[in-house]
Amino acid sequence: MNRRAIRDLAAKELGLRTAKYFYAKTFEEFKAAADEIGFPCVVKPLMSSSGHGQSYVHNDGELEQAFKEAMEGSRGDVKEVIIEEFIDFDSEFTLLTVTQQHGWPTLFCPPIGHVQKSGDYRESWQPYKISDEALKQAQMMADKVTKALTGAGIWGVEFFLTKQGEVIFSELSPRPHDTGMVTLGHTTNLSEFELHLRAVLGLPIAGIHLEHAGASAVILSPKEASTPVDRSLLDYNFVDALSEDRTRVRIFGKPEAHKGRRMGVVLCYGEVGDDVDALRDKAKRLAKTVLGTDPYTKFEH
Repeated sequence: MNRRAIRDLAAKELGLRTAKYFYAKTFEEFKAAADEIGFPCVVKPLMSSSGHGQSYVHNDGELEQAFKEAMEGSRGDVKEVIIEEFIDFDSEFTLLTVTQQHGWPTLFCPPIGHVQKSGDYRESWQPYKISDEALKQAQMMADKVTKALTGAGIWGVEFFLTKQGEVIFSELSPRPHDTGMVTLGHTTNLSEFELHLRAVLGLPIAGIHLEHAGASAVILSPKEASTPVDRSLLDYNFVDALSEDRTRVRIFGKPEAHKGRRMGVVLCYGEVGDDVDALRDKAKRLAKTVLGTDPYTKFEH
Protein backbone atom coordinates (compact mmCIF):
# COMPACT_ATOMS: atom_id res chain seq x y z
CA MET A 1 0.00 0.00 0.00
CA ASN A 2 1.07 3.62 -0.53
CA ARG A 3 0.90 5.02 2.97
CA ARG A 4 1.58 8.63 1.94
CA ALA A 5 -1.49 8.94 -0.28
CA ILE A 6 -3.80 7.26 2.20
CA ARG A 7 -2.48 8.97 5.34
CA ASP A 8 -2.50 12.47 3.82
CA LEU A 9 -6.03 11.94 2.54
CA ALA A 10 -7.25 10.78 5.94
CA ALA A 11 -5.41 13.30 8.11
CA LYS A 12 -5.07 16.43 5.98
CA GLU A 13 -7.99 16.35 3.55
CA LEU A 14 -10.65 14.57 5.61
CA GLY A 15 -9.50 15.62 9.07
CA LEU A 16 -9.64 12.14 10.57
CA ARG A 17 -7.84 11.43 13.83
CA THR A 18 -4.56 9.64 13.09
CA ALA A 19 -1.23 9.22 14.83
CA LYS A 20 1.15 12.17 14.44
CA TYR A 21 3.52 11.40 11.57
CA PHE A 22 6.37 12.60 9.36
CA TYR A 23 8.04 11.34 6.17
CA ALA A 24 11.77 10.93 5.63
CA LYS A 25 13.98 10.10 2.65
CA THR A 26 17.30 10.54 4.42
CA PHE A 27 18.57 9.49 7.83
CA GLU A 28 18.99 13.16 8.78
CA GLU A 29 15.30 13.82 8.06
CA PHE A 30 14.42 10.64 9.90
CA LYS A 31 16.42 11.62 12.99
CA ALA A 32 14.84 15.07 13.07
CA ALA A 33 11.35 13.54 12.84
CA ALA A 34 12.11 11.12 15.67
CA ASP A 35 13.29 14.04 17.83
CA GLU A 36 9.98 15.79 17.14
CA ILE A 37 7.75 12.76 17.79
CA GLY A 38 9.67 11.26 20.70
CA PHE A 39 9.96 7.66 21.83
CA PRO A 40 8.64 5.08 21.46
CA CYS A 41 7.70 5.53 17.82
CA VAL A 42 6.73 3.34 14.86
CA VAL A 43 8.69 3.17 11.60
CA LYS A 44 7.35 1.78 8.31
CA PRO A 45 8.28 1.89 4.62
CA LEU A 46 5.95 4.12 2.64
CA MET A 47 5.22 1.24 0.27
CA SER A 48 5.07 -2.27 1.74
CA SER A 49 2.80 -5.02 3.00
CA SER A 50 2.68 -7.79 5.63
CA GLY A 51 4.79 -5.81 8.06
CA HIS A 52 7.98 -5.84 5.95
CA GLY A 53 10.43 -3.23 7.20
CA GLN A 54 8.29 -2.15 10.13
CA SER A 55 9.71 -1.70 13.63
CA TYR A 56 9.18 -0.06 16.99
CA VAL A 57 11.94 2.29 18.10
CA HIS A 58 12.52 2.88 21.80
CA ASN A 59 15.58 5.14 21.79
CA ASP A 60 18.16 6.95 19.65
CA GLY A 61 20.37 3.88 19.54
CA GLU A 62 17.78 1.95 17.52
CA LEU A 63 17.16 4.61 14.86
CA GLU A 64 19.87 3.64 12.38
CA GLN A 65 18.83 -0.01 12.23
CA ALA A 66 15.14 0.89 11.97
CA PHE A 67 15.80 3.27 9.06
CA LYS A 68 17.89 0.62 7.28
CA GLU A 69 15.21 -2.06 7.70
CA ALA A 70 12.44 0.27 6.50
CA MET A 71 14.39 1.22 3.38
CA GLU A 72 15.22 -2.41 2.62
CA GLY A 73 11.61 -3.45 3.20
CA SER A 74 10.23 -0.95 0.68
CA ARG A 75 8.39 -2.23 -2.37
CA GLY A 76 8.91 -0.86 -5.85
CA ASP A 77 10.98 2.28 -6.40
CA VAL A 78 9.58 4.18 -3.40
CA LYS A 79 12.49 4.77 -1.01
CA GLU A 80 10.92 6.74 1.79
CA VAL A 81 9.71 5.98 5.29
CA ILE A 82 6.92 7.14 7.55
CA ILE A 83 7.59 7.63 11.25
CA GLU A 84 4.61 7.78 13.62
CA GLU A 85 3.92 8.45 17.25
CA PHE A 86 3.17 5.32 19.24
CA ILE A 87 -0.51 5.06 20.16
CA ASP A 88 -1.03 3.48 23.58
CA PHE A 89 -4.02 1.50 22.34
CA ASP A 90 -6.20 -1.02 24.10
CA SER A 91 -6.76 -3.07 20.94
CA GLU A 92 -6.84 -2.95 17.15
CA PHE A 93 -9.69 -3.83 14.83
CA THR A 94 -10.58 -3.98 11.15
CA LEU A 95 -13.81 -2.72 9.65
CA LEU A 96 -14.33 -4.46 6.29
CA THR A 97 -16.11 -1.83 4.21
CA VAL A 98 -17.86 -2.62 0.92
CA THR A 99 -18.47 0.12 -1.61
CA GLN A 100 -20.91 -0.72 -4.38
CA GLN A 101 -21.79 0.41 -7.89
CA HIS A 102 -25.07 1.86 -9.21
CA GLY A 103 -25.56 4.10 -6.19
CA TRP A 104 -26.12 1.15 -3.87
CA PRO A 105 -25.21 1.82 -0.23
CA THR A 106 -21.86 1.25 1.43
CA LEU A 107 -22.00 -1.78 3.74
CA PHE A 108 -19.95 -2.79 6.76
CA CYS A 109 -19.07 -6.22 8.10
CA PRO A 110 -19.27 -6.74 11.86
CA PRO A 111 -15.93 -5.50 13.27
CA ILE A 112 -12.99 -7.89 13.42
CA GLY A 113 -10.48 -7.85 16.27
CA HIS A 114 -6.89 -8.65 15.43
CA VAL A 115 -3.38 -8.83 16.84
CA GLN A 116 -0.30 -7.87 14.85
CA LYS A 117 3.35 -8.45 15.64
CA SER A 118 5.98 -6.47 13.71
CA GLY A 119 3.15 -5.16 11.58
CA ASP A 120 1.99 -8.61 10.49
CA TYR A 121 -1.30 -10.22 11.46
CA ARG A 122 -1.15 -13.27 13.73
CA GLU A 123 -4.79 -13.84 14.69
CA SER A 124 -8.22 -12.32 14.15
CA TRP A 125 -11.71 -12.87 15.49
CA GLN A 126 -15.27 -11.86 14.75
CA PRO A 127 -17.25 -10.35 16.33
CA TYR A 128 -15.05 -7.86 18.11
CA LYS A 129 -16.76 -6.23 21.10
CA ILE A 130 -17.01 -2.47 20.73
CA SER A 131 -19.43 0.16 21.98
CA ASP A 132 -22.16 1.43 19.66
CA GLU A 133 -20.65 4.91 19.76
CA ALA A 134 -17.16 3.71 18.85
CA LEU A 135 -18.56 1.59 16.02
CA LYS A 136 -20.41 4.64 14.64
CA GLN A 137 -17.15 6.62 14.71
CA ALA A 138 -15.33 3.87 12.82
CA GLN A 139 -18.09 3.52 10.23
CA MET A 140 -18.15 7.28 9.68
CA MET A 141 -14.39 7.40 9.11
CA ALA A 142 -14.40 4.31 6.86
CA ASP A 143 -17.24 5.76 4.82
CA LYS A 144 -15.46 9.09 4.37
CA VAL A 145 -12.13 7.69 3.27
CA THR A 146 -13.51 5.02 0.90
CA LYS A 147 -15.86 7.54 -0.76
CA ALA A 148 -12.95 9.92 -1.28
CA LEU A 149 -10.84 7.16 -2.84
CA THR A 150 -13.78 6.06 -5.07
CA GLY A 151 -14.25 2.64 -6.64
CA ALA A 152 -16.20 -0.51 -5.85
CA GLY A 153 -14.95 -3.44 -3.78
CA ILE A 154 -13.96 -4.36 -0.26
CA TRP A 155 -11.60 -2.26 1.84
CA GLY A 156 -9.80 -3.36 4.99
CA VAL A 157 -9.92 -0.25 7.18
CA GLU A 158 -7.82 -0.59 10.34
CA PHE A 159 -8.32 1.33 13.58
CA PHE A 160 -6.84 1.65 17.04
CA LEU A 161 -9.17 1.72 20.02
CA THR A 162 -7.50 3.60 22.88
CA LYS A 163 -7.89 2.82 26.55
CA GLN A 164 -10.08 5.92 26.75
CA GLY A 165 -12.43 4.58 24.05
CA GLU A 166 -11.21 6.88 21.25
CA VAL A 167 -11.19 5.46 17.71
CA ILE A 168 -8.10 6.38 15.67
CA PHE A 169 -7.66 5.69 11.96
CA SER A 170 -4.58 3.53 11.31
CA GLU A 171 -4.36 2.20 7.76
CA LEU A 172 -6.41 1.08 4.79
CA SER A 173 -5.92 -1.72 2.26
CA PRO A 174 -7.93 -1.49 -0.99
CA ARG A 175 -8.49 -5.26 -1.21
CA PRO A 176 -9.57 -8.28 0.81
CA HIS A 177 -7.71 -7.99 4.09
CA ASP A 178 -5.51 -10.47 5.95
CA THR A 179 -7.55 -10.15 9.13
CA GLY A 180 -10.74 -10.69 7.11
CA MET A 181 -9.75 -14.29 6.37
CA VAL A 182 -11.75 -15.12 9.48
CA THR A 183 -14.84 -14.75 7.26
CA LEU A 184 -13.76 -17.96 5.49
CA GLY A 185 -14.85 -19.68 8.70
CA HIS A 186 -18.52 -18.97 8.04
CA THR A 187 -18.69 -15.97 10.35
CA THR A 188 -20.67 -13.89 7.85
CA ASN A 189 -23.20 -14.88 5.21
CA LEU A 190 -20.70 -13.91 2.50
CA SER A 191 -16.90 -14.12 2.88
CA GLU A 192 -14.75 -11.06 2.18
CA PHE A 193 -13.80 -12.57 -1.18
CA GLU A 194 -17.42 -13.12 -2.21
CA LEU A 195 -18.25 -9.57 -1.15
CA HIS A 196 -15.34 -8.16 -3.15
CA LEU A 197 -16.30 -10.13 -6.27
CA ARG A 198 -19.94 -9.03 -6.16
CA ALA A 199 -19.01 -5.39 -5.66
CA VAL A 200 -16.46 -5.40 -8.50
CA LEU A 201 -18.90 -7.13 -10.88
CA GLY A 202 -21.65 -4.68 -10.00
CA LEU A 203 -23.87 -7.37 -8.47
CA PRO A 204 -26.11 -6.42 -5.55
CA ILE A 205 -25.34 -7.30 -1.93
CA ALA A 206 -28.61 -7.34 -0.06
CA GLY A 207 -26.99 -7.36 3.37
CA ILE A 208 -24.11 -8.61 5.51
CA HIS A 209 -25.01 -10.66 8.57
CA LEU A 210 -23.10 -12.34 11.38
CA GLU A 211 -23.91 -16.05 11.20
CA HIS A 212 -21.21 -17.55 13.45
CA ALA A 213 -18.58 -16.42 15.91
CA GLY A 214 -15.14 -17.32 14.63
CA ALA A 215 -11.37 -16.96 14.90
CA SER A 216 -8.37 -17.35 12.63
CA ALA A 217 -4.72 -18.05 13.48
CA VAL A 218 -1.75 -18.08 11.13
CA ILE A 219 0.37 -21.08 10.14
CA LEU A 220 4.02 -19.99 9.99
CA SER A 221 6.83 -21.71 8.12
CA PRO A 222 9.58 -23.05 10.40
CA LYS A 223 12.23 -23.04 7.64
CA GLU A 224 13.45 -21.70 4.32
CA ALA A 225 12.12 -23.51 1.24
CA SER A 226 12.77 -21.92 -2.15
CA THR A 227 12.67 -24.98 -4.44
CA PRO A 228 10.04 -27.68 -5.05
CA VAL A 229 12.25 -30.20 -3.23
CA ASP A 230 12.62 -27.89 -0.24
CA ARG A 231 8.88 -27.23 -0.14
CA SER A 232 8.17 -30.96 -0.15
CA LEU A 233 10.09 -31.14 3.14
CA LEU A 234 7.57 -28.87 4.86
CA ASP A 235 5.83 -31.52 6.91
CA TYR A 236 2.21 -30.40 6.94
CA ASN A 237 0.07 -32.17 9.50
CA PHE A 238 -3.65 -31.71 8.85
CA VAL A 239 -4.90 -34.61 10.95
CA ASP A 240 -5.02 -32.88 14.33
CA ALA A 241 -6.79 -29.75 13.11
CA LEU A 242 -9.30 -31.57 10.91
CA SER A 243 -10.10 -34.03 13.68
CA GLU A 244 -11.90 -31.24 15.53
CA ASP A 245 -15.37 -30.11 14.53
CA ARG A 246 -16.06 -26.66 13.09
CA THR A 247 -12.48 -26.25 11.97
CA ARG A 248 -11.08 -25.39 8.55
CA VAL A 249 -7.50 -25.23 7.26
CA ARG A 250 -6.54 -23.04 4.30
CA ILE A 251 -3.05 -23.35 2.74
CA PHE A 252 -2.02 -20.52 0.41
CA GLY A 253 0.17 -22.44 -2.06
CA LYS A 254 3.01 -19.93 -1.95
CA PRO A 255 5.94 -20.80 -4.23
CA GLU A 256 8.54 -20.07 -1.53
CA ALA A 257 8.68 -20.42 2.23
CA HIS A 258 10.77 -18.33 4.59
CA LYS A 259 11.14 -18.59 8.33
CA GLY A 260 8.08 -16.98 9.85
CA ARG A 261 6.25 -16.54 6.55
CA ARG A 262 2.48 -17.09 6.61
CA MET A 263 1.73 -20.31 4.74
CA GLY A 264 -1.93 -20.63 5.70
CA VAL A 265 -4.53 -20.18 8.40
CA VAL A 266 -6.62 -22.29 10.73
CA LEU A 267 -10.25 -21.20 11.10
CA CYS A 268 -12.52 -22.18 13.98
CA TYR A 269 -16.13 -21.17 14.38
CA GLY A 270 -19.12 -21.63 16.68
CA GLU A 271 -22.56 -20.22 17.31
CA VAL A 272 -23.20 -16.50 17.64
CA GLY A 273 -22.76 -15.78 21.33
CA ASP A 274 -20.14 -18.48 21.88
CA ASP A 275 -17.01 -17.56 23.84
CA VAL A 276 -14.77 -15.85 21.27
CA ASP A 277 -11.70 -16.13 23.50
CA ALA A 278 -12.18 -19.91 23.59
CA LEU A 279 -12.38 -19.96 19.78
CA ARG A 280 -9.19 -17.87 19.60
CA ASP A 281 -7.39 -20.31 21.88
CA LYS A 282 -8.61 -23.25 19.80
CA ALA A 283 -7.46 -21.68 16.52
CA LYS A 284 -4.00 -20.89 17.90
CA ARG A 285 -3.63 -24.35 19.42
CA LEU A 286 -4.56 -26.09 16.17
CA ALA A 287 -2.47 -23.73 13.99
CA LYS A 288 0.57 -24.86 15.96
CA THR A 289 -0.07 -28.49 15.03
CA VAL A 290 0.13 -27.93 11.24
CA LEU A 291 3.83 -27.02 10.93
CA GLY A 292 4.85 -27.05 14.57
CA THR A 293 5.03 -23.26 14.87
CA ASP A 294 3.02 -21.16 17.28
CA PRO A 295 1.38 -18.11 15.59
CA TYR A 296 3.46 -15.89 17.87
CA THR A 297 6.79 -17.60 17.24
CA LYS A 298 9.65 -15.10 16.85
CA PHE A 299 12.24 -16.03 14.24
CA GLU A 300 15.79 -14.80 13.85
CA HIS A 301 16.53 -13.90 10.24
